[in-house]
Amino acid sequence: MDKIDFSSLKVVYVNCTLKKSPQESHTKTLIAVSKAIMAKENVQIDEIRLIDHQVASGVYPDMREYGWDVDEWPELSKRILNADILIVGTPIWLGEKSSEAQKLIERLYAMSGQTNDKGQYIYYGKVGGCIVTGNEDGIKHCAMGILYSLQHVGYSIPPQADCGWIGKVGPGPSYGDKEWKGKKLDKPVGFDSDFTNRNTTFMTYNLLNLALMLKNNNGYPSYGNSREEWDDGKRWKFDNPEYR
Repeated sequence: MDKIDFSSLKVVYVNCTLKKSPQESHTKTLIAVSKAIMAKENVQIDEIRLIDHQVASGVYPDMREYGWDVDEWPELSKRILNADILIVGTPIWLGEKSSEAQKLIERLYAMSGQTNDKGQYIYYGKVGGCIVTGNEDGIKHCAMGILYSLQHVGYSIPPQADCGWIGKVGPGPSYGDKEWKGKKLDKPVGFDSDFTNRNTTFMTYNLLNLALMLKNNNGYPSYGNSREEWDDGKRWKFDNPEYR
């Protein structure tokens, strides 16, 4: 197959680790695997570590209008909306995505009522995926919640849009660790996992392929899904159910 040119695409990774920079983030280490592929494909890359920013809690676009003194979300949301692809990175805590990941989803939801130039919801035509790391089971559970939330607000989810790495049950080294309890390890943990490497690669290219298809076709047709046209009274082939 001829090589595909992905250079017109933009991706933003939002790392929802609970560790502020410059602390080491295991999630960032796995994000770097996907980023390396994106860079080789000449994709424009942006990365946000959410906890480094003062993002207010809430479900409105700018929480400064609802009692918060500071809210950096309005500026961060511009970077996210500028990207064709959003990849959410999260660790697993107590079997769930991080609190920062939940905050991200809530703030994405805050923007979901806005519309694009076709009258569709603002995230239509954009693609979403997720990267999950942890020490115990929970990758699929976290991905299930994240990917559902992304598609609910308008992102498109391709096949196999998640990847991750988990260690054994109980305390232990995390992805990319080079030592554990003061002892150096033979190699960084997880780097030789064929399952993680394959899924990370497939996820990255599935996101790229879908994003490129949507971009080349100017997103989705607005027939049957324009909020603005619905509000103006258009119903396409819909008939209101009759009482019987």
